[in-house]
Amino acid sequence: MQIGEVSTGRRTWLLSAVIAASSFSLFSVDSLGSAHAADSVLDEILAEGKLLVGTTGDWDPMTMKDPATNTYKGYDIDVVTELAKDLEVEVEFVATDWKTLVNGIAAGKYHMTGSASISAARAKAAGYTDSYFSLATVPLTLKKNAGVFNDWTDLDMPEVTVAATLGTTQEQQIKDFFPSAEHKIIEAPARDFQEVLAGRADAHITSNVEAYKLVAKYDELMVVPVAEPRARTPIAMLVPQSDQVWINFLNTWIKLKTERGFFDELGTKWQLSN
Repeated sequence: MQIGEVSTGRRTWLLSAVIAASSFSLFSVDSLGSAHAADSVLDEILAEGKLLVGTTGDWDPMTMKDPATNTYKGYDIDVVTELAKDLEVEVEFVATDWKTLVNGIAAGKYHMTGSASISAARAKAAGYTDSYFSLATVPLTLKKNAGVFNDWTDLDMPEVTVAATLGTTQEQQIKDFFPSAEHKIIEAPARDFQEVLAGRADAHITSNVEAYKLVAKYDELMVVPVAEPRARTPIAMLVPQSDQVWINFLNTWIKLKTERGFFDELGTKWQLSN
């Protein structure tokens, strides 16, 4: 029987699973040696019946917002919707952007985020779940530049402008990959690829997942035919750093869903490519 088919007793079963997986962290010992239950947003979520998820709505095919209806769709949206169903709570999406994504977790504006690239910088202020997918970085340019930019080194020139979106992992990557080029950092809700389309930048870099969605949508764009993508990076959910109970619960859920093919099915649905 699949988790999604269970109604009565599903929440009890899930909580039993996470308690078994993380019983060492459910209690803390005070100076008198007595044990008491540790606070966790998991208790808050179950008590209030609502899961708050921070999402940017600008990362195709992971999270896309329809301004007309104020609704979201995408791989991430399907993941957290399934999570909320298994918790037997409602999911509420909280609009955020890349530069404040981690701050929103630290400030308690949401209980978790959708997918985010794992980085040491983010891990200084927030926790991560186990990873369930991985990405790599590729550069994009206009088709008219075919033959001009053929590999990474062609973009690392003083006369070349490379764009990235503020707060993303690509913001630091363009500085690392192209130290000789001019860097153009774009703040949301604008996006880096729009600078390329408008001719204000020669190229930008993004995940391979988004890259092929962009070239399918915008005929003017092409992926630079680099020999190899760079910066293979696992992605995971951002969560409160000190909440080990919540982290352990989510990791248990991810393992169960992985074993039952949930993430593979979503990858096929949204045409994700590693």
